[in-house]
Amino acid sequence: MTMNVDVAVIGGGPAGLAAALECRKNGIENILIIERDKQLGGILNQCIHPGFGLHVFGEELTGPEYAQRYINMLAETDIKTLTDTMVLSLSPDKVIRAVNSELGIVEISAKAVILSMGCRERTRGMLRISGTRPSGIYTAGTAQRLVNIEGYMPGKNVVILGSGDIGLIMARRMTLEGAKVKGVYEIMPKSGGLRRNIVQCLDDFGIPLHLSKTAVEIHGRERVEGITVASVDENLAPIAGTEEYIECDTVLLSVGLIPENEVSRSAGIEIDPKTRGPVNNGNFSTSVPGVFACGNVLKVYDLVDNVTKDSVLAGKAAADYIKNN
Repeated sequence: MTMNVDVAVIGGGPAGLAAALECRKNGIENILIIERDKQLGGILNQCIHPGFGLHVFGEELTGPEYAQRYINMLAETDIKTLTDTMVLSLSPDKVIRAVNSELGIVEISAKAVILSMGCRERTRGMLRISGTRPSGIYTAGTAQRLVNIEGYMPGKNVVILGSGDIGLIMARRMTLEGAKVKGVYEIMPKSGGLRRNIVQCLDDFGIPLHLSKTAVEIHGRERVEGITVASVDENLAPIAGTEEYIECDTVLLSVGLIPENEVSRSAGIEIDPKTRGPVNNGNFSTSVPGVFACGNVLKVYDLVDNVTKDSVLAGKAAADYIKNN
């Protein structure tokens, strides 16, 4: 199947939704949003906690409520969507190859492309923690999806490595679902999460935060049985003699996010080594003419409200590009 559109938006999360709506607002009519999940909304669908929308809507919303505001706006337009569709590649001349569960291989030619694929979590393999490979090790976001969308509990006795916001939020969530969170262990001398999450997710539930500590080994054969942590020096190296064994059946990793740019690389787009997102050449344009990037695919944001604000600018830039070319 082949399609021709004015603007193709890759990713139907908060960035893609805001960018597409802004394109339509600026007079672009033939717009397509491509989303790999079965529904729009992106990561917000599993973020059932409040704290979204204060800057954009002036009120506190949960993640699904925030996403639904934009999905409702989208429903009032003629913007087309293609869900359950995985983008395989993007060529420099803005041809997208994707696979859809019903349509098979789809080829989409666009006058402009907006990249809004979001980001992914760093995994255990990137941390090089020694030990076996038992079950019970999850990224915090995977655990969040299991609990909030799939309805599964990852475990009962939990240790969280890293104090990013998702890890802090999952410390609270796991506690509310009946698990025992033994502690959050952060290699840096200060937490990487928002202060409000430290207070609301850890302090309010009596969950300890241990700074300047890291994991040195994960124990267990079939299932996680425990984890050994140790203090680190100024070079973030474990200090011999400070090891501590903690019994647990689950380890959640909240150790950083990486912009999702495999599709960007397939188009030959220049990647910034610092942000790991496309180089922003002004107005959210990439090194490939007519291809724009916004949201966490460009850089990792703290607040979805800021993702939305910047994505509106990216949508306007894409619309101006089409009008002028």
